[in-house]
Amino acid sequence: MAEPLIRALTIGARGMLFDALSCGPEHGQLVLFLHGFPEFADAWTDILRGVGGAGYRAVAFNQRGYSAGARPSGVESYTINELVADVAAVADALDARRFHLVGHDWGGILSWWIAAVYRERLHSLTVLSTPHTDALLEAKQSNPDQRRMSRYVDLFRLPFHIAEWLLLRKKAAGLKRAYAGQLSQARLDENIRRFREPGALTAAINWYRALDLKARVGTVSVPTLFVWGTHDQALGRVAAEATARYVSGHYHFLPLAGASHWLLEEAPDQVLDALLPHLDRWS
Repeated sequence: MAEPLIRALTIGARGMLFDALSCGPEHGQLVLFLHGFPEFADAWTDILRGVGGAGYRAVAFNQRGYSAGARPSGVESYTINELVADVAAVADALDARRFHLVGHDWGGILSWWIAAVYRERLHSLTVLSTPHTDALLEAKQSNPDQRRMSRYVDLFRLPFHIAEWLLLRKKAAGLKRAYAGQLSQARLDENIRRFREPGALTAAINWYRALDLKARVGTVSVPTLFVWGTHDQALGRVAAEATARYVSGHYHFLPLAGASHWLLEEAPDQVLDALLPHLDRWS
């Protein structure tokens, strides 16, 4: 049987143009995928094929700053409110009043916020790697290991574009290290090429610069699947296990033994095995 076809499309929303990938029937229930840093929508390719092949309309888009047609200047353009509003507008542009939401890394942070702000629009929520925002903030305050793992956030928020220089110097050695050897050479080269586009890396890091480190999401009532790798180098066990306290609806926590932060590259089959029944149950 041939693999389900991945199609490229452009989504117009909020006066911007977002590059996207789609798989599955256009009449299928929408499953919207949000990537993290430093990745793009194509990180979801394996998952898109599995979800689209199951009859859903699976769509992943390059978010604000990652799409050349959606790259406003200024840190203030990358607040949580702006990023969340983009997701709602993209769903509107895809004619989906209600949809399933799946996020990884920064996409996971947005997903927790969207589940709180737009709970009536979600059939279900799936978050990969990223604990509930409130649990993570508490872990950073109380747990030395999480404070150590989160130091890179402080680095990214330094002035004078220091983070961009550190990541791209010496043939992008810093950016390459971030992937921990989990990307193919072709995907690695393509990501570096895209981040070298004018303003692209600055826009991506502006997500961190605009982040309000004290803002709380509150309890989420949407049916939730949370998948976390026990060897995640950025997001530790304390916050992962505490996430249950912040979900009042149906909740399933799936720790993947030995998996790192890069679940889309390391464990797509395990992610799909958990995701598809979750989508089916709440469709």
